Amino acid sequence: MTLIKPYCNSLTSYSRFLTREVMVGDLGIGGKNAIRLQSMTTTDTMDTTKTVEQSIRMIEAGCELVRITAPSLNEAKNLELIKNELRKRGYKTPLIADIHFTPNAAEYAARVVEKVRVNPGNYADKKKFEHIDYDDSSYEAELERIRKRFSPLVKICKEYGTAMRIGTNHGSLSDRILSRYGDTPLGMVESAMEFLQICEEENYHHIVLSMKASNTLVMVQAYRLLAQRMRLTGRCYPLHLGVTEAGDGEDGRIKSAVGIGTLLEDGLGDTVRVSLTEEPEYEIPVARNLVERYTHRPFTTEKAAPSVDLPYDPYEHSKRKSSEILNIGGHHVPRVVADFSKLDKISAASLFAAGYAYSVPLDKWNLSDQACDFIYVGKNKVDFELPGTLSVIFDAESPEHSSSLPRHYPLYSAETYLPENVKTGVHFVRCDEHFVLSLSTLPVTAVLVLHTSDNCAMQTLRNMIIHLDQKEIPNPVILQRTYTNCTAEEIQLYGSTDIGGLLLDGMGDGIWIEAEGLMPRKEINSMSFGLLQATRTRISKTEYISCPSCGRTLFDLQETTAKIRDRTNHLKGVKIGIMGCIVNGPGEMADADYGYVGTGPGKITLYKGKEIVQRNIDSEGAVDALINLIKKHGDWVEIPESSGIHA
Repeated sequence: MTLIKPYCNSLTSYSRFLTREVMVGDLGIGGKNAIRLQSMTTTDTMDTTKTVEQSIRMIEAGCELVRITAPSLNEAKNLELIKNELRKRGYKTPLIADIHFTPNAAEYAARVVEKVRVNPGNYADKKKFEHIDYDDSSYEAELERIRKRFSPLVKICKEYGTAMRIGTNHGSLSDRILSRYGDTPLGMVESAMEFLQICEEENYHHIVLSMKASNTLVMVQAYRLLAQRMRLTGRCYPLHLGVTEAGDGEDGRIKSAVGIGTLLEDGLGDTVRVSLTEEPEYEIPVARNLVERYTHRPFTTEKAAPSVDLPYDPYEHSKRKSSEILNIGGHHVPRVVADFSKLDKISAASLFAAGYAYSVPLDKWNLSDQACDFIYVGKNKVDFELPGTLSVIFDAESPEHSSSLPRHYPLYSAETYLPENVKTGVHFVRCDEHFVLSLSTLPVTAVLVLHTSDNCAMQTLRNMIIHLDQKEIPNPVILQRTYTNCTAEEIQLYGSTDIGGLLLDGMGDGIWIEAEGLMPRKEINSMSFGLLQATRTRISKTEYISCPSCGRTLFDLQETTAKIRDRTNHLKGVKIGIMGCIVNGPGEMADADYGYVGTGPGKITLYKGKEIVQRNIDSEGAVDALINLIKKHGDWVEIPESSGIHA
């Protein structure tokens, strides 16, 4: 057990952290206000008409704050024209100026718009990926330099009543922070706290904080550390939540939900931006689906205990130590269970939805990289030979089955489970919180299927696992969630939220998602593997770290991402960063294997990790150059020819 200083009110029940209210124009963020939705324009800020029209589309989709990039003083000045035109058309939505590198643009914009966002990593520093040895005196001298650079903006914001977001990005931490704290969540927090301290010295408190990263584990840990630091120092600034470079489609939604949803479940977060490589108005419905779950959950002013005993550390990822049963638990990656129990009859063709395709002419199975590990058949019988990597879970009371069949294992319900009556070896037990909390011991051959219908599923499941570890019951656990009365996108988001946070904390040896009649089995299977990929607990496909585009972007991100994905989506485990500009590009390249970054109109620079390999390639041939780079470093595999496999 470890004594942990907490970051939220409660780990086992929902309780929203009550922050101070910050007014952005007439809109309140934090306090007892609803969780606010925002997005960012992708147009050229100098194109007033296009930026206004896109802003209106965002607002009418439900966007409550519109962020617009201001990379130079010219764009900052044009914000006034954009704001005036929006107001003339009757739109009062607050505007946010997004600032990187250019204090003069920030100082101008702060007199015009309702909020400015500054990035501590590049507002007063330049990134050269240099390690610098600081002693306390030289580091303090650097802080004084930053104070002189940043204080004028703080004074202007205070004078004009302009709010500010101090927004740390993992991908753009300064060399100064990296040299002292490393490329860590702690470094992200320290970066923000330095700027926050300067604001407080000026008695300026209209501040929102954020800790964004493309790696969901880094992002969640950074926000937790920030919340913990605020609690320890008596601060309560609102939090803006977001996962940077989440990507598009299913991957982008799952990744966003894992990061944002995990924090919302713990009561953290006052405003949200879902960063998709799609049109900004498409981000808003996703964000709304994420936050609406918390509309009717209670506020509370309860304070977290000064410290709590936990069998895990929420600030450091470590896989829960579970015993190994079959291929579950121990050192194994989390397993995926697919539910086929509602089918009238299970055939070889049925398994196509779970990643298995049977070739009749060749009489063999073909397995995809997203082939599930277990199928649950309920009372159904499997009367054909299964592929050797697939096992069956069946209802223990079913007369059609026998655990003597190869790779067939019974599932008991908590109500009927009596360990002393179980004659078989390996078996599964589906159980709820009451069953788990009453446990003191368990047969070593039992795999627990933890299930809850509670609205606060993540906390309930977490409480079960904490109890198991406190009682030193090491049996592996499958995390199961059943969804009803939901849309397919809600299932995607809710499942990623309910299970994702637990996987980030190393909890869970498998996942089992049920949504009968609401989502095709193939999509549930894809979502399950996507969830494991987003938490980096099991890699089954190429990962794309793709930014959502903004006015700084130097090429069509959606079109380019689609081209790169089309050529590379068979490269299992390879991480490719696709960045529209250099703001976060080089930093996020450190987390990717290969990087494709816009560095000028029609020009692309390629990275291997964080190292530049080729500069200023013409965009027409840049995708081919990326493929050649991947081949050069031995990460390319050819797509196998068709083998006559049919569904």
